[in-house]
Amino acid sequence: MNRVVHPIEEESYRRLRARLDTSHFPPLTRAVVERVIHSAADLEYANDLVMDEGELVTAHAALHAGAPVVVDVEMVAAGITRRETVCRLRDAVAGPGLTRSAHAIRLAYEQVGPGALWVIGNAPTALEELLTLDAAPALVIGLPVGFVGAVESKAALRMSGLPAVSNVSEKGGSAVASAALNALLYHPAAHSEETS
Repeated sequence: MNRVVHPIEEESYRRLRARLDTSHFPPLTRAVVERVIHSAADLEYANDLVMDEGELVTAHAALHAGAPVVVDVEMVAAGITRRETVCRLRDAVAGPGLTRSAHAIRLAYEQVGPGALWVIGNAPTALEELLTLDAAPALVIGLPVGFVGAVESKAALRMSGLPAVSNVSEKGGSAVASAALNALLYHPAAHSEETS
C-alpha cells in the first residue's frame, strides 16, 4: 500500500522512539505496539499488549489477500480509513441475555463466515460473543475498554488459543483497536524492518 506519511506523524514517531526503545520487538509486533502507543499517547501499552509475531504474519497475509474486516462499532470503522469494514450494530437488537453488540457479532459472522479479521474496541460482550462462535478468525484484535467485563473478555480471548492482539488492563477503545489493524494494513511486508 502506498501511503504518504504526514510530517506530524513522522515527528510523533520520532518522539515516541526517543522515549521508548521498541527495536527489540519483531517487525509486526513493533508496528502494532508503536501505532497503538501513537494513537493513545500512552507508553504503558508497550508492556500491556499481548500478541504473537507468527500470528501477526499470518494475519498480515490474510489482510493483504482481502480477508474481510469486521468491527464492533462505527467508531472503530471510522479509524480504518483505507479498508472497507463490516459493522452490523445498526441492524442488531438486544434481547434476553443478549446485548446489541453481541447480536451484531452474530449478524456479522453470518455475513462474512470464517477467516475474517475481527476488530473489537468497544464492547466486551461483542468479544465474548465472538468466542462462542466457530469463526475461525485470521485474527481477533480484542481491545475493548471498560471496568466491567473488559479484562475478563480479553483474558478469555487469550485462553481461547485464537490468533489475537489483546491487552491485560482495562484500557483499550476504538482508537487503539483501529490502530492495531492499521499497523498491519500499513506495514508493507511481513518481514520488512521498516515500521511507521
